[in-house]
Amino acid sequence: MSRQYRILVVDDEPSVLFTYRLLLEKQGYAVAGATTCAEAFRLLDEKDFDLLLCDLSLDENHSGFEVLEHARRRNTTLPCILLTGYATADSAQKARSMNLSVLYKPIDIDEFLSTIPNILRNVYEQSAAGNG
Repeated sequence: MSRQYRILVVDDEPSVLFTYRLLLEKQGYAVAGATTCAEAFRLLDEKDFDLLLCDLSLDENHSGFEVLEHARRRNTTLPCILLTGYATADSAQKARSMNLSVLYKPIDIDEFLSTIPNILRNVYEQSAAGNG
């Protein structure tokens, strides 16, 4: 990896968040984590990220879509992956309309670790080609 990509992971289960962070850091990514919408909003407002991974079900009053929408207001081209074990037809349609990638829980580690670099490569190679 020629540069260290910055990834924000949002999941309300601390053990799941820890596992994602560990996997990603072992791959060489700089990872920040949040367990609440408020924490995710703060991080998104303070720092720039190259990718957002966000669980759909966060807490009783908030969904991952709120975090994803906040992120896209700051950076309309930010690649985002929705993580969910509870996809409904409505949430799948909304994910498609927001041009989100979706990974279903329980997460397949091989798929997880191959999807992320593919998305980063596609987005940032296109960006570099457009600037060159």
